[in-house]
Amino acid sequence: MSDLYLPLRFAHMTCAALSILCFVIRYIWMLRESTLLRNRVVKIVPHIVDTLLLLSAIGLVGMIGFGPNAAWLSAKIAGLIVYIVLGIFALKRGRTKGTRAVFGLLAIFVFAFIASVARTHNPIGFFMHV
Repeated sequence: MSDLYLPLRFAHMTCAALSILCFVIRYIWMLRESTLLRNRVVKIVPHIVDTLLLLSAIGLVGMIGFGPNAAWLSAKIAGLIVYIVLGIFALKRGRTKGTRAVFGLLAIFVFAFIASVARTHNPIGFFMHV
């Protein structure tokens, strides 16, 4: 494995933590109807973090290979798509604050699932203990 694997993995994990942190902060501000959500930095930083997260993921897949890891990586990708859609409805598209609150909690749950898949390299993540 490349000498870049561990630093890239660390960068990926750091970006994942920053990504969920940014989401939770914006989610709380949305629930409180905070004007901070309109701040330019708040609109830009999450996109930068998520872009770095995606680029580091692509780099890691290039190093470890998709074939032998297809099951759990596919689960992470599917989870990511669900997380993005839920996040959009939580922060912007939900019609009421109540529906946004539910979508936000579901998005956080899906993020936890994605993290559990990454941790276990098992496509069912934390559901393997159910």
